[in-house]
Amino acid sequence: MQESAATVQVAASPSTIIAFLGYLAAMVGIGLYARRFSSSGLSEFFVGGRKMNRFVVALSAVVSGRSAWLLLGVTGMAYSMGVSAIWAVVGSSTVEAVQFLFYARRLRGFSESYDCVTLPDFFAARFGDRNGVLRSVLVAVILVFMVGYISAQFVGGGKAFAASFGLDPTVGVFLTAIIVLAYTSVGGFLAVSLTDTVQGCIMIIALTVVPVIAILDRGGLTSVLGELQAFDPTLIDPVALSAGVIIGFIGIGLGSPGNPHIIVRYMSIADADQLRISAVVGTVWNVVMSWGAVFIGLVGRAYFSDVAMLPGSDPEQVFPVLAAQQLHPVLFGLVLASIFAAIMSTADSQLLVAASSVVRDIYEKILHRGETIPQKRLVLYSRVVVVLLVVAALIFGLLAEDLVFWLVLFAWAGLGAAIGPTSILALFWRRTTRAGVIAGLLTGTAVTFIWEKTPFLNALIYELIPAFAAGLLVTVVVSYVTQPPQGVDQMFDAMKRPRGGA
Repeated sequence: MQESAATVQVAASPSTIIAFLGYLAAMVGIGLYARRFSSSGLSEFFVGGRKMNRFVVALSAVVSGRSAWLLLGVTGMAYSMGVSAIWAVVGSSTVEAVQFLFYARRLRGFSESYDCVTLPDFFAARFGDRNGVLRSVLVAVILVFMVGYISAQFVGGGKAFAASFGLDPTVGVFLTAIIVLAYTSVGGFLAVSLTDTVQGCIMIIALTVVPVIAILDRGGLTSVLGELQAFDPTLIDPVALSAGVIIGFIGIGLGSPGNPHIIVRYMSIADADQLRISAVVGTVWNVVMSWGAVFIGLVGRAYFSDVAMLPGSDPEQVFPVLAAQQLHPVLFGLVLASIFAAIMSTADSQLLVAASSVVRDIYEKILHRGETIPQKRLVLYSRVVVVLLVVAALIFGLLAEDLVFWLVLFAWAGLGAAIGPTSILALFWRRTTRAGVIAGLLTGTAVTFIWEKTPFLNALIYELIPAFAAGLLVTVVVSYVTQPPQGVDQMFDAMKRPRGGA
């Protein structure tokens, strides 16, 4: 191992910058290409007119759920704690495979039959939310956590710009926001899905090529593991963590059925029967990317034994620094693109979800309920709201001092605990009631905040697990003591017989 603690400097060459700018130009170009289709109406702008290909759905669902958390957060975790960091991605990969096979099919069938464009649309139709209370509560939950989630992506972009190009992190945050805004506001869901697919391919190449090259350069996997064992045996022990920590890491997967930017992908597929193929493709992508991130952290620890060697003494910088040392400048430019791909693929999806909640659910369905509003006007308003949300997320991101990993996990927990159990029950339990869902949404949100802010509780286990359990329990109890819903059989028939052309 290197003994010097001198900070490694990363300098982007002209070739690196050109390759990176080429990637950005391609993303914006996709946005311009999708503009005409996405301007037709809200269904096209927010769910691609339910015409998405099975591979696009698979990759965009997986990539939008991974974000900067994988390429910066998990690589940093693996650098700090070793191979046991893999538990942080085991749960999410498993749960998302199950979602593709069961949850997604039912949601896709219902959303087409009842013309649901957003997740609040689904809840409102499922529970006959005539006065808009359920829809309003759900929108509030989405906006509270989504702004922080989007901010985390911008903060991750600022870190990546700082490590890769030597820019001030604040400047990097602004640049990330501008890039995401450029193609999301123009191209809508189609642009987001297509760019996510391209970005997913770039991410998986970077996450496999970089660790393989670095490990071979270090003498092979056996040599790297030997160095890590000599330095700290726990780094190569997958169960070095306590049982509580491992359970908490696996429990991260409970957030998947509650994060709207993942769920909306299921509503967009052209043919629900193709979700089985999406499940296989998405799961393979998840597994390969997850192990790639872990191996980057492990081999990075062999190269940079002291965290002071990384810019800002930040373990989340290990991926760009390692790539800069191992790759040709042009390939390094593509690796930088992969980091921004992870960031932007999540931020753009979340922006659309948040904007749809404001325009579709608040403006059209509550404030102007029963009125006919031109679709192109709604699309225009949606683009304006995307801009406003970017501004709000920028302000929050610039004020935040937390690590990307924490910011993402807290937002992930809040959405997962509130929407996860309520959406599962809405899709699979006929006895679920509107009052039960409202109670579950509020309980999941409240427990997330209380648990995270209470040091004693926070030290026990990741807040998502108790908050998810509380939301589930309260939804069931309140549903049992309130009036059973009407017309449920017809709704469940729609879930079982999804339509859609191949």
